This record gives sequence, C-alpha cells and structure tokens, in this order.
Amino acid sequence: MFEGIQHLDAPVLQKLLRRTVLMTLVVGGIAIIVSLAFAPPLSAVGILLGLGLAILNLRFLDAGVAKVESTGEGSGKVVRRMLRTKTAWRLALITVMVVVLLVVYAPLGVGMVVGLVIFQALFVANAARLIFSQGGLS
Repeated sequence: MFEGIQHLDAPVLQKLLRRTVLMTLVVGGIAIIVSLAFAPPLSAVGILLGLGLAILNLRFLDAGVAKVESTGEGSGKVVRRMLRTKTAWRLALITVMVVVLLVVYAPLGVGMVVGLVIFQALFVANAARLIFSQGGLS
C-alpha cells in the first residue's frame, strides 16, 4: 500500500519521522493520563515503555540507514538484508518483552502493547497523509 514512501526525499522523510515522534509523545502523554485515571498504575508504565521502545527502534533504524548511506557499504541487496536482519532481531526482542510482561503482569504488558500501537497508528497515518498529499499511490 505504501509504495510511494520510497520515492520521498530525505528531508521529507525526516519531517515525517519528527512529526510522528512529536505526535506520539502528545498522544502517549494523554494515554498515560487516562491510564492513571482508569487503570492500574503500572499500565501507564507499560505505555511509557511501549512508546519508548517504538521511538528507540525508529532511531536505531534511522541511524542504520544513515550509516549505510554515508559509507556507501556494499551492494543494495546486502545492505537491505543487513537492515532487515537487524530490524527483525529488534522486533523479535520487543515481542518477547511484551509476551513476558503479559504473562508476568498483564496490565504492564497491555500498556506496552498500547504504547506500541499508538506509535504505529500515528506513523501509518502520518505516512499515508504525506503520500496522499504528494500525489502518491497512483
């Protein structure tokens, strides 16, 4: 669906990522306040963990791409495979953390899932808005 994102310029992508992180912080802050009012307190900690891990994962991905672009490492296939592998390992680690927290203390794990979902929903919404505004998805 989002094939148009690969044709966007680097400054546009940086703006997309910055907007997503800022919106995540605002919406996440609201979610934490709501969680503190209506759910066990550790669910707010879980939301904070989920938001933090999502933003950290994005930063690692951004740094990896920037490193590859600046050094001009290897062929495109090798670079994509390397980035895919590192990203897959980070996502696997995050998934294991969520499952463990869901088993150990469900409100903390559910809060973490909520934080991750908030980030992903905002990223997809911002990317879609940007692509449609640029006339993408022809």
